[in-house]
Amino acid sequence: MVPTPADTTPLTRYGSRVPAVTPRPDNTTVAAASTPAPSAPASDVQTPCATIRTMVVCLPDGLPSQAVAAAQLDRHFAVSGNMSPRFWASPAMWWWQRGQLFGLRKGRPAYCAGGPIRLLDLVGMRHAAGVSAGIRYEVWRRVVHGTRPATPWPTYLARHLASPARYPRERAEADFHQQPRVNAMRMHNAVSYGTHRLPLQDLEMFQAGGVAYQHYSAATAVCADALLTCDGYKLAPASDALCHRVTYLEQATRHLDTMQPHQRLLAVAL
Repeated sequence: MVPTPADTTPLTRYGSRVPAVTPRPDNTTVAAASTPAPSAPASDVQTPCATIRTMVVCLPDGLPSQAVAAAQLDRHFAVSGNMSPRFWASPAMWWWQRGQLFGLRKGRPAYCAGGPIRLLDLVGMRHAAGVSAGIRYEVWRRVVHGTRPATPWPTYLARHLASPARYPRERAEADFHQQPRVNAMRMHNAVSYGTHRLPLQDLEMFQAGGVAYQHYSAATAVCADALLTCDGYKLAPASDALCHRVTYLEQATRHLDTMQPHQRLLAVAL
């Protein structure tokens, strides 16, 4: 397998990895500068790695189906995880085609961990995710009505990573949670359960608008958090910021659209 390029986002079993932090210069160094900048220099800006929970693996044509057993994922793809039933199986497939799917489960729709693209209902997944996101957005809009736009968590985390000593993580978390809009979402979640909860990590996506949030949710339903191509190249967002997520979804969607119907996809939970 072709090794993963060094400039892509590293993965861990449980999501993100915090990069090494370069300490900011002390007060003496800053005071010695002739015209100090009013804000932190660009070199101090740290980009937190993206949270990767689920990866979509594009299986090479020559790889036998037996090789995708959970115990062999690490050996074949350098990915430590388990197959995850994420995709919808096509309702139009014949009974004898079910053996080509991975981890097929009963139900309507029937979930599976992957299989040939022609046997996966990717269009239905996108549509359902978009409709659900539209309903969730309307709930969010009523919940946060009257509050000002909030600063998303990745902004606070980046500030903490730039200066851990001056801006501890505890203070960053407190500043994030003290925002009225965040508190409105937390209060809603405190009395809600399951799919009725509003994920705080989607705050920046919600604030982008209803249609944007629907498109984001529809694309994420199929592309997940990262994608490994057939030749071993990994596509992943540079951070959890919306701009980086959108860039990843553009690249992953474009790649999936170029794949042939016989090529296989596999969802892996990290």
